[in-house]
Amino acid sequence: MLRWIRQQLGFDPPHQSETRTVYIANRFPEHDHYVPQKFADNRIISSKYTVWNFVPKNLFEQFRRIANFYFLIIFLVQLMIDTPTSPITSGLPLFFVITVTAIKQGYEDWLRHKADNEVNGAPVYVVRSGSLVQTKSKNIRVGDIVRVAKDETFPADLVLLSSDREGGTCHITTASLDGETNLKTHFAVPETAVAQSVSRLEALVAIIECQQPEADLYRFIGRITVTQQEEEIVRPLGSENLLLRGARLKNTKEIFGVAVYTGMEAKMALNYKCKSQKRSAVEKSMNTFLLIYLGILLFEAILSTILKYAWQAESKWDEPWYNQKTEQDRNSSKILRFISDFLAFLVLYNFIIPISLYVTVEMQKFLGSFFIGWDLDLYHEETDQKAQVNTSDLNEELGQVEYVFTDKTGTLTENEMQFRECSINGIKYHEISGRLVPEGMTDDSPDGYLPRLSGEEELFLKAVSLCHTVQISYDQTDGLEDSFRHANGISSQMEYYASSPDEKALVEATERIGVTFAGSNGENMEIKTFGRSEKYKLLHVLEFDANRRRMSVILQTPSGEKVLFTKGAESSILPFIRSGEIEKTRVHVDEFALKGLRTLVVACRHFTPEEYQEVDRRLNEARTALQQREERLAEVFSFIEKDLELLGATGVEDKLQEKVQETIESLRLAGIKVWVLTGDKHETAVSVSLSCGHFHRTMNILELVQQKSDNECAEQLRRLARRIKDDHVIQHGLVVDGASLSLALREHEKLFMDICRNCPAVLCCRMAPLQKAKVVRLIKTSPEKPITLAIGDGANDVSMIQEAHVGIGIMGKEGRQAVRNSDYAIARFRFLSKLLLVHGHFYYIRIANLVQYFFYKNVCFITPQFLYQFVCLFSQQTLYDSVYLTLYNISFTSLPILVYSLFEQLVHPHVLQSKPALYRDISKNSLLSFKSFLYWTLLGFSHALVFFFGSYLLMGEDTSLMGNGKMFGNWTFGTLVFTVMVITVTLKLALETHFWTWMNHFVTWGSIAFYFIFSLFYGGIIWPFLHAQDMYFVFVQLLSSGSAWFAIIIIVIICLFPDVIKKVLYRHVQPTSTQKAQHTETHKGISCLDAMCCFSDGETACAPVGRLMERMMGRCNPSRLRRCGISLSSLCCRRISYKLECDEPAALSV
Repeated sequence: MLRWIRQQLGFDPPHQSETRTVYIANRFPEHDHYVPQKFADNRIISSKYTVWNFVPKNLFEQFRRIANFYFLIIFLVQLMIDTPTSPITSGLPLFFVITVTAIKQGYEDWLRHKADNEVNGAPVYVVRSGSLVQTKSKNIRVGDIVRVAKDETFPADLVLLSSDREGGTCHITTASLDGETNLKTHFAVPETAVAQSVSRLEALVAIIECQQPEADLYRFIGRITVTQQEEEIVRPLGSENLLLRGARLKNTKEIFGVAVYTGMEAKMALNYKCKSQKRSAVEKSMNTFLLIYLGILLFEAILSTILKYAWQAESKWDEPWYNQKTEQDRNSSKILRFISDFLAFLVLYNFIIPISLYVTVEMQKFLGSFFIGWDLDLYHEETDQKAQVNTSDLNEELGQVEYVFTDKTGTLTENEMQFRECSINGIKYHEISGRLVPEGMTDDSPDGYLPRLSGEEELFLKAVSLCHTVQISYDQTDGLEDSFRHANGISSQMEYYASSPDEKALVEATERIGVTFAGSNGENMEIKTFGRSEKYKLLHVLEFDANRRRMSVILQTPSGEKVLFTKGAESSILPFIRSGEIEKTRVHVDEFALKGLRTLVVACRHFTPEEYQEVDRRLNEARTALQQREERLAEVFSFIEKDLELLGATGVEDKLQEKVQETIESLRLAGIKVWVLTGDKHETAVSVSLSCGHFHRTMNILELVQQKSDNECAEQLRRLARRIKDDHVIQHGLVVDGASLSLALREHEKLFMDICRNCPAVLCCRMAPLQKAKVVRLIKTSPEKPITLAIGDGANDVSMIQEAHVGIGIMGKEGRQAVRNSDYAIARFRFLSKLLLVHGHFYYIRIANLVQYFFYKNVCFITPQFLYQFVCLFSQQTLYDSVYLTLYNISFTSLPILVYSLFEQLVHPHVLQSKPALYRDISKNSLLSFKSFLYWTLLGFSHALVFFFGSYLLMGEDTSLMGNGKMFGNWTFGTLVFTVMVITVTLKLALETHFWTWMNHFVTWGSIAFYFIFSLFYGGIIWPFLHAQDMYFVFVQLLSSGSAWFAIIIIVIICLFPDVIKKVLYRHVQPTSTQKAQHTETHKGISCLDAMCCFSDGETACAPVGRLMERMMGRCNPSRLRRCGISLSSLCCRRISYKLECDEPAALSV
């Protein structure tokens, strides 16, 4: 326990060294000075609470919120001093909010506990004491040898020791970790691969030294020392030897592995990280408004306290004859009395801060987020993927985006590669009917003819078919050890799997041409050249990384020669070429790029026996190093990948996604600037930008590329700035590469930003992942503080997705890292248009009006309380009954604004999509600007003045307004003010509502009816548990007075009539673009009723649920009617005219 406390305080970290030593089968040294390391057990804990800490921890977290803490203080003040209102008025709403939140969080945590128990109690098999023992997953310890069978998931992070295959290989899928469904091959070291039985594993003496746990799924550094016949053999361990918890074993009968990371130290658990908390502009505005209202509250409380003592300066008011002070009161400290009175006024006016605002906003965001997933326009039928919401906190931010940063490959394009052209030895080739044909020639050879390849052509195709990490899957087989036999048989049963679509396209192309990759068993790779089988021994794989931008393999040819094949970007290959047609190939690569093709350059190097011995030695030394392994490997890779012989280049096409051009144009019309950030070469990126409409053909393209020094970069930036100034009428597009960007941001950031602001389209090419995030941060932190959105599909886009205000992942073919780390996920780029222009528009106007309305209705609520103190000599007498104080925000006025914030639509969705410029009306947080906030606040104060003085004038001179001559009292006056207020604020929201549903009608008129019914019930019964019966029969007496009814009607009209006049005048004299669109929509109408007859294929036309959901989404697509064969003149869908009046419910004529 003491050790745990020290660890939590940071005095005793659990891992004292940078590495851990794992003794396989837990055979620890027997000498006395050995101190075993402490490792975590294998329990997975995703829950936040336990039975013992739930109450204190949950309360602590909830009271960290300013509003909750503020109301707690008010509640405690009410308990400690004599205040005019009951502690229940603050305590009950606070208790309600805290309880609801605690139940929600407790239930969610119970579900997490339940899921954890299922995982931790799963049965596993472990080798102990020479036999295979079944135990629970949570009992696995570091060093245990675990057996995993086919299609089972790995219960811990295991280093592969052996499998049922001869070479000690196995195949896994990591779909649950990163979404990649392709098969990955993992290897055991040769010394342990032979231990395929429990007895041989029990006899294995080995030690693993590896790094301490880290979250990176693709990085593992370690080494294994195997003792055989008193000789120690050291082998390197990397990510290809590590089987991650959560991955699944495929195409392999069983494997044995030793646990190195368990429980919460497994890489999967370390990736259970909380994303950095993003806060929307609306939330920031809301907090600012809360502080302003807190200032108003303090001002009113201080002013009331001062006026009270000023009033009591006269003795007749300080101690009237009917309210004599006690001796204790006369002798009490004036300072304490002042503080006590100040706190009492603070309690009296505290409802100006709406505690239910946070709860309502959370409910609106949570419930509103379902609409995105329900929207069939965001559903991709081909892949059966619907849009998903990973966080609902940023819904309204979708309506405020000013910059979109998008990846190219897999985001703007399909990431479906097709081989188109190649360059071999300076000659350009096309693929025609599965044959390589030189440019300018046609394929006129007869079918079945096997072409003869030159030596250069054959070597190039062999390099392409061998330099990759592609895996093969066969139907009806459990393994790949027979891959060579399958390859010699029926090839139709063979399917390629690759993490990179480029590699798969190239291997499939060489297969069509005649050089077929037939499989790999870990040590050997086989290809078939026009039916002739060749086996190559795989010696080393030099893995791809973002810095080198190339990957290589070292092979031993059938003749025994050692050769290196490498492929990568031309900028990372051509500088290291020693021989070959460099200039011709460079020209061909540029031509490929201009056509929008993705290019790779292929090269080779032949080693002498002495050279290979040196390469092998340096590679083994670097790979067995535990410290600085990456740096040492990078140095060795640079030593190996030089003096290359150029073989040629490839051009692969990645076609654009559907409607990319229309989407980018819509975003541009909406005032959103689109930046494309890609790792592709300059020419390829420009070609794709032109084809997708990111760059217009008439646009002046400015280039900041291939800058070598700060001075050169600065001079180019100044030239570009002058061109923009001279040609200010023309639109400009900017192209910048990664190296030039680094120089520009180093010393000339301001000048670079000025240029970017004047360019509606910017293209950044040759970008590393961290550079993408830097560009997003640069714009995000600029003086204008624009709202940014980043969208991508791959792991290299995660950094910019997390950096942007809103991150969107594309459900593409490069794994699910982007989706996992995003705020929202969609299947195709074209869906971004509706997500922003429709959903973003709706979410923003809904929550902005929700926030403004909440403050308005609370100003209306508490200002009469403040004014009443001038009438009652600041005696702190409350105007409203305590029950009314408690239920005003919880019951009487809560549902109408919640329903409004879920369904409101200023304009029909189709109008928003067809007129993207409407998005500009809500940009820059316009609905929550200080001007708008001031309007709503002053409106609240003015309505409150009318409530109070209208009621006061009615009763001020003659309170004998009842038929029996009895007078109205204090509680009747307060109830009259409260009644007028509830009706007015509810009708005010009705005036603001443009899109009426049955639910809006139900809660609007139902809330007013509920208030009247509740008041009659509350005031018509003597409640025994109430210490005072102040409201008994008060409401009945009020309603029995005709004058009171007259006053209610007149006051409501006086409050709302100016609002109606203002709306009409503004709409006709100074209409916004949105109001103009409403006017156009009113006159044109819509040819079919949204939500009643517009359904996708397979839906029942008149399904009531369908009607409701469609009305929520505001969908109306006549093409769907035609596709379904539904006629507008049919029984269900007769000719319908749908018109939206400017400020009225929808008018329907059938």
